[in-house]
Amino acid sequence: MAIKRQVVAAGAVGAATLSALLLPAATASAAPVTVPGVGSFDVPNEVLAQIPPGAIPPGVLPPGVEIPGVTPPPPAAPGPSTGQRAADAALSRVGTPYSYGATGPDAFDCSGLVQWSYQQAGVDLPRTSYAQLDSGTPVSSDDLQPGDVVSFYGGGHSGLYVGDGNIVHASTAGQPVSVAPISSMPLSGARRY
Repeated sequence: MAIKRQVVAAGAVGAATLSALLLPAATASAAPVTVPGVGSFDVPNEVLAQIPPGAIPPGVLPPGVEIPGVTPPPPAAPGPSTGQRAADAALSRVGTPYSYGATGPDAFDCSGLVQWSYQQAGVDLPRTSYAQLDSGTPVSSDDLQPGDVVSFYGGGHSGLYVGDGNIVHASTAGQPVSVAPISSMPLSGARRY
């Protein structure tokens, strides 16, 4: 289907160019059609008017090709960051039981939750909380963004920053995955992946 659309678009531009060559020299006015890397061409308005509305579907023209009267599609809205996707994954597990050494999705320890959450966002992280503190890009506590890995107790515990001064973490036996203030434990550092 995409090839057919490209052929239609190429045919429309080719027909416009051919018509421009065959029309009498006294054509009243023309509009520029720009093709990146090739140049701009004056195509008579009469020729452009013959292209029916919707004949060139949105997204068929290559980026940067401009034809008067054809509105390019709006740019795609950016999706959530990798960190935000990891934070959202961790938040989806709030209430899941803690189990030492568990890596989810039915039970977690602290670093298992962090690792699993980033796997859901397409990123592989080290398994242990100490290794998580030793990798990634260091981040100041004043510059935290959702999904940043935060470490506590010298690297013995990790969680994910979720915004508004909170983390999501699997804290200890008997406590399910929960959201807690980042200030509830001594911060050792933060990393961004």
